[in-house]
Amino acid sequence: MNLILLGAPGAGKGTQAEKICEKLSIPAISTGNMLREAMANGTEMGLQAKSFIDAGKLVPDEVVIGIIRERLTAEDCRNGFILDGFPRTIPQAEALDNMGVRIDKVIDIEVPDEKIAARLSGRRVCLKCGATYHTEYKKPKTEGVCDVCGDELVQRKDDMPETVLDRLKTYHEQTEPLKGYYEKKGILRVVEGQEDVADTTALTFKALED
Repeated sequence: MNLILLGAPGAGKGTQAEKICEKLSIPAISTGNMLREAMANGTEMGLQAKSFIDAGKLVPDEVVIGIIRERLTAEDCRNGFILDGFPRTIPQAEALDNMGVRIDKVIDIEVPDEKIAARLSGRRVCLKCGATYHTEYKKPKTEGVCDVCGDELVQRKDDMPETVLDRLKTYHEQTEPLKGYYEKKGILRVVEGQEDVADTTALTFKALED
């Protein structure tokens, strides 16, 4: 099964991608990881991407699309894949269609902006070991200190309220129109994100069967 996961930053797409990956035994392909992998492997498109990143520029669509094309030819994609973070815009979706890539379902994880803002702005991370906490939902034993390694917990720039609002604005302007694009194709399935991850996962699995 070939899938696309949609959802605003902080909607829990990554977690659902992992759950689907486990259930269907297909790879979850995130744009960021894919770019890093292509650069590490020194592929033609990876080297092109590196030249833009090293120059402090955004990687253009044609390079990202080329890397997607390379990745989807890998052996582990033979029985399907989950695209997480691509496409982000209508032109990218059209490029995917033009590559002849068949998409079976698009799962859209819906969470209200105010809940996402609260979820992300309360997140704290340990830069040393990568452990994550939350000021409301997952507090460390000692405030500001990582339970695992004892290092200081910090709020990432991406999780600061003003940054979260900017990311949500970009999502609504650039990525949300994809819902209409895929709805017209009859392959969009909307999942209402729940407070409990397990409940969201159950709804996601049900959407896969519809």
